[in-house]
Amino acid sequence: MWHEPIGLVATDFRLELQYLITGWTGYGLIMIGLLFLLPVAISVGRHPDDRLYPRSRNAYIGWGVTLYLLGCAIATQVAQIANGYGT
Repeated sequence: MWHEPIGLVATDFRLELQYLITGWTGYGLIMIGLLFLLPVAISVGRHPDDRLYPRSRNAYIGWGVTLYLLGCAIATQVAQIANGYGT
């Protein structure tokens, strides 16, 4: 879904704060959201007393889902702008 917009953003790469904030924020939030969901995925099927079961599992789920959805929304907007919204 975002292969072309990521390609467009990556081809014009430059190390400027404004560019990094506007172009890569959505994809960064998606990645951070997936990282928050990793302990949850590892703990699936484990007993709550197990040492690999995260004590704050619900917080990880909340942060992971929130950051993932926010990243998807921002990445979608970047994709629409990169593809020429309304054309």
